[in-house]
Amino acid sequence: MRFIDLFKLSTRMFRARTSRTLLTILGMGIGIGAILFLVSLGYGLQKTLLEKITTAESLLTLDVTEVKSGVVSLDRGMLEKIKNIGGVSEISPAFQTAAQGKFEDISADLSVITTKPSFLRLGGIKVPKGNSLNEENKEQVIISSSISQVFGKSADELMGKEISFTFYIPKEENIESSLKSNFETFDPEKKYTIAGVIESDENIVYVNLDSLENMKIEKYSQLKVKCENSVVMGQIRDKILAEGLLVSSLSDTVEQANQIFRVIQIILMLFGIIALVVSAIGMFNTMTIALLERTEEIGIMKSIGATDGAISVMFVMESAIMGFLGGLGGVAIGLLGGELFNGLVNFIAKKLGGEPVDLFSSPLWFILLIIIFAAVVGFFTGIVPARRASKIDPLDALRYK
Repeated sequence: MRFIDLFKLSTRMFRARTSRTLLTILGMGIGIGAILFLVSLGYGLQKTLLEKITTAESLLTLDVTEVKSGVVSLDRGMLEKIKNIGGVSEISPAFQTAAQGKFEDISADLSVITTKPSFLRLGGIKVPKGNSLNEENKEQVIISSSISQVFGKSADELMGKEISFTFYIPKEENIESSLKSNFETFDPEKKYTIAGVIESDENIVYVNLDSLENMKIEKYSQLKVKCENSVVMGQIRDKILAEGLLVSSLSDTVEQANQIFRVIQIILMLFGIIALVVSAIGMFNTMTIALLERTEEIGIMKSIGATDGAISVMFVMESAIMGFLGGLGGVAIGLLGGELFNGLVNFIAKKLGGEPVDLFSSPLWFILLIIIFAAVVGFFTGIVPARRASKIDPLDALRYK
């Protein structure tokens, strides 16, 4: 028999048993849709989280700090030594100290990080409201969202307003002490403009280091080291560790997060596969009933010359077509369900004052893979009925009622 004839016979179930065929395809579609919905949720959560905490540059950046013993210091000499390590493209130091911030008539104890604008960029620190630090306007600062609560203002109300600081610089011999007598005060006698607000539960202010040229900083509390590429990161890390400093990187955290999300995606996929197995059982039942209903027809086809292979191909093709169509329907169900669920979540978030998020992400390769997977499941579901159909004796089939 020609392939086109087998294809026509395989698709005849849409006309002969329309309702049953569509229900079988719908069952397969629900199973595939469940897998796509749950796995897309896992991908979406992963993508949303990583976009919040990372940038391309931050993944190539090492965070360097001193050990608690303080034997090795992040002084200017050490910074120059690290900068000259092969593969290092950029460094950005930061000095963290306590300060008293004054806004209008309110004063508060704050933690100030004085640094270059590149420090925020290399650290993947995003400024959702306003602008980040820049080289042009050195008297601009970035504050955390919790500071607005301290001053009793909203973040929008603080934008563009002025704030002044009195810095407490620890004396070198008492750098571990927290007593105010062990600190020197430094008042730059200038007002800073609040340029942006970041999300944080800590009272942190980022101040441009170049605006404090009169403040004597002999050593830094942390350092961002950007590597030229991911290949040399390990070598640079080892060389910095050999100097007696502590090294960590955001890429380590991202890798750990990716491992956790891979486990979550597998668990979510298993839940979807359960629904798919139920759908496959329904399709197997449909193909078995079709075999019983068409036994006499099979006998007639064999008596006029149809081979066992042609009969098998007809049944397998029929189940594979239903699986493929179920995959297409499942993709539509999964994508539509994700959009509806995401819209509902964002509607609730908006009512509660939150920001909209995209909880679902469906890579094209995964959509294509799941359609192929549905067709393969349909193919294997039809193998047993196809083998039984090919082994039917024509005489017994013609006598079958």
